[in-house]
Amino acid sequence: MTTQTFAAGGYRFIPAVFQYSGGVAAEPGHRIVRVTFREHQPLKEGFAKIEKIIQAAGRPLTSFCACELRSPVPFDEAGFKAFNEVYVKTLERWGVYDGKGTNPVARSNVCPELAKPPEPGFYAFSYTEKADNAPASFVVAGSGESTEGGKSYRDSVVALGDHSDAGIRKKAVAVLGEMERRMGLLGFAWKDTTAVQLYTVFNVHPFLADEIVKRGAARNGLTWHFNRPPVDILDYEMDVRGVYDERVA
Repeated sequence: MTTQTFAAGGYRFIPAVFQYSGGVAAEPGHRIVRVTFREHQPLKEGFAKIEKIIQAAGRPLTSFCACELRSPVPFDEAGFKAFNEVYVKTLERWGVYDGKGTNPVARSNVCPELAKPPEPGFYAFSYTEKADNAPASFVVAGSGESTEGGKSYRDSVVALGDHSDAGIRKKAVAVLGEMERRMGLLGFAWKDTTAVQLYTVFNVHPFLADEIVKRGAARNGLTWHFNRPPVDILDYEMDVRGVYDERVA
């Protein structure tokens, strides 16, 4: 697999599924900017705020390159597909999603176990700005312990239903490997990350040192969100980024 360039957005991406890409990296002459919302933004209102922020920065809406969503509870597979079909309509209107299955935007969508949002919406998003001589920046999309794009997540879940220490370790190793694969496709490695985010409600301490820290995945610390992945049979998710300009709105 190779990356594709989304020239209208100033970034390249890893082709994946219709709802999101596997990750993005700014093209030369551009940098990625990440914006975290102080408060949960429901999907419709969040898209409206994102549109204003991007336009105020003098950038086209096609510069929208990544987002981090929060949902109240994990979906079943049919519900997840239905949600994604609604989500991509705005991206199609913005000229980001082509309507034919190619979506350059990286994404994570996870579910807080406590303090659940009332409806799906935005936690953070990223877009590109023009910037000469900026350090290379990237965002790898969230991934759980299942291969994406198949007929069913269930068909490829690692250690399905196994919440033992050994089972969660197997899931973590699979996800760490997928993060490394995606970073490699974009031309990066753990040494290039500025942040690593972990989403699970299960115990990671038995393998934190020898599976996460030793490989360099916690070089800047590890942000552990007590959240579940978006599909109800998944238990462990991560995303990573190398972004040098982060803001709060």
